[in-house]
Amino acid sequence: MKPIAVIGNVNVDLILGPAAPWPQPGTEIIVDHDELRVGGCAGNSALTLKALGVPFALAASIGNDRFGAWLASEFGEQSGHWRVHEENTTISVGITHPDGERTFFTTLGHLPHYGAADVLAALDGEAHRGGYALFAGPFLMPRLSSEYGQLYDWADRFGIRVALDTGWPPAGWTPDVVAAARGWLARSAVALFNEVETTSITGRADVRDAARTMLDFMPEGAVAVVKRGPHGALAASGGGLVEVAAPKVEVIDTIGAGDVFNAGFLAALAAGKPLEASLAAGTATASLAVSTYPRRYAPPESRS
Repeated sequence: MKPIAVIGNVNVDLILGPAAPWPQPGTEIIVDHDELRVGGCAGNSALTLKALGVPFALAASIGNDRFGAWLASEFGEQSGHWRVHEENTTISVGITHPDGERTFFTTLGHLPHYGAADVLAALDGEAHRGGYALFAGPFLMPRLSSEYGQLYDWADRFGIRVALDTGWPPAGWTPDVVAAARGWLARSAVALFNEVETTSITGRADVRDAARTMLDFMPEGAVAVVKRGPHGALAASGGGLVEVAAPKVEVIDTIGAGDVFNAGFLAALAAGKPLEASLAAGTATASLAVSTYPRRYAPPESRS
């Protein structure tokens, strides 16, 4: 198993739902489900790796409050090198809807204050030599994303392959945002995007063409993965296009599904499994997570 580092946004998620229709101001509705859990792109992926029993390192930060202390407790020794900001911990309230969609209300909190120096202070490059590093959620962390060059230099120095998942940019896919994403892709070994993100970055309407085009922005030997939710996943590489289907499940909530996929996929890839098997692992892990409450990430027999 090659080492895996996860770098990015960890915050608190409060999930409520399903809610339909959207309530009128001043009213109150009762929902069936609630769950307080680790959130953020990096947090979701790290939580999944933990549940799968896969060794990993998590570079993140928290606010100086009770929510921050709770997040740190969820990761135990992993949080020992995290930066603690004086700001409140970022909180995201996710309202799920019967059709599988969701609405988020998120505070800025501590995330904008995390920087590359904080990341490098938390990770041992030599221990991760030849492994993978997941860069997650840069658009919610403006200071860190502006310093991504330092992290790519660090990865290059230790032969670490970067897997990039930008998440959805709050400003949308403006020309500046697309240019930034393409700049990061130029130094990334693995792209982990959903369908809309892939077509937005490449300007191609067909998702398969978009995946192939994504490789034009990436180094030789790269892999462009497209997460397709209930339609499974596909990946373009120098060896061609590979697709896998998703199992049919009854969806409870899809929040963080793509981040869960990232963890399952990278865990399989780091274990030396071929691309198709890694896609299947990511899809199976995400499908289980979105269809269980409380959320599960691995069958009982596979958890350590």
